[in-house]
Amino acid sequence: MSVDWNALGEVFAVSVGATVGVVVVFALGVLGLARTETVREQDGGSHVLGVAQAGLCFLACAAVVAYGIYLIVPQFH
Repeated sequence: MSVDWNALGEVFAVSVGATVGVVVVFALGVLGLARTETVREQDGGSHVLGVAQAGLCFLACAAVVAYGIYLIVPQFH
C-alpha cells in the first residue's frame, strides 16, 4: 500500500483554499448587512448597496453548498 503524497497535498490545499474562500465571502455578506443597519441608524440613507452585497455573497455561499451536496449524493448524477 502506498500513498500518493502529491495528490493528498493537492486535496488538502484545495480544501483549505475553498474553506477560507467561503468563510471570507460569508463574512463579506455579514459586513454588507452590518453596513445596511449602520446606514439606517445614522442618516436614513439608501441601503441598497449593502443588501445587494449581502445577497450576492450569501447566494455564492449557497451555490457552493449546493455544489458540494451535488457531488456527495450519487442520485443527482
